[in-house]
Amino acid sequence: MVDIHNLTFSYWRENKRGKNKYPLFDNLSLSLKSPNIYGLLGRNGAGKTTLLKIITGQLFKNYGEISVLGADPAKRLPGMLSRIYFLPEVFYLPSLRGYEYVKIHSPFYPEFSEEAFRKNSQEFDIDPDKRLNSLSYGQKKKFLIGFGLATRCSLIVFDEPTNGLDIPSKSQFRRLVSNSVQDNQTFIISTHQVRDLEHIIDPIIILDTGKVILNESMERISAELSMTIQRDEPEETNTLYSEKTLGGYAVIKKGPSGGEAIDIEILFNTVISNREKVIEIFNKNREDKNEA
Repeated sequence: MVDIHNLTFSYWRENKRGKNKYPLFDNLSLSLKSPNIYGLLGRNGAGKTTLLKIITGQLFKNYGEISVLGADPAKRLPGMLSRIYFLPEVFYLPSLRGYEYVKIHSPFYPEFSEEAFRKNSQEFDIDPDKRLNSLSYGQKKKFLIGFGLATRCSLIVFDEPTNGLDIPSKSQFRRLVSNSVQDNQTFIISTHQVRDLEHIIDPIIILDTGKVILNESMERISAELSMTIQRDEPEETNTLYSEKTLGGYAVIKKGPSGGEAIDIEILFNTVISNREKVIEIFNKNREDKNEA
């Protein structure tokens, strides 16, 4: 579905001294398979949106190899673009009624389903007869989410989709995405709102300092790491990460989970704060399995 090998990408910015090069990705590699709903996590400035734009053919690599749906996204082939839907965090909607927008844009997506769009609009309580520029930010986003899911594209990419959604709408979003994914589809959802999505995103991708430092399923993560809640502050020698919570400390340790679900936000903090140790754990066990 998506294969990236040794991606290098830099920005050029102008200042009083001229143009300066700002490296962002350095030999980044990533492989995504279907059907999955990947959660893309990273700190501000880690490059999540840039990576999504490279994958969807809106920005171009400096070096490396990229294959998306069997094609180079930089070539922007119509056959590839018709199988990708990308909803950015910042978007513009014209002064069109919803049904007019659908009539104009749906022909670009061969698998678009009018029936699915109708159901999505009903779920989100969006009236396609209304002018899109008259809607609130949250309503606009729900319209575009509903449209995007109805495209039935092989690759659907959402950048911060729950920003601007109220609590009921976030529940509706989770339900619609969970019910929409098909065997030939891959979703990539970039988010800072981890708790809005922790029950649907799996595998988890964590991006930091120009590299993918984690790309694992929750099953694999639970086989290598465990989280417990304990009253007393944990001993550092046995702990990868701990965080003060109500009632005690959330503690991440090496070793399989004993049934306690791993909080993705705390997992993220663990990986960022103890990066080398976490990478070592996953790489070592992967090597041991390959040798076996």
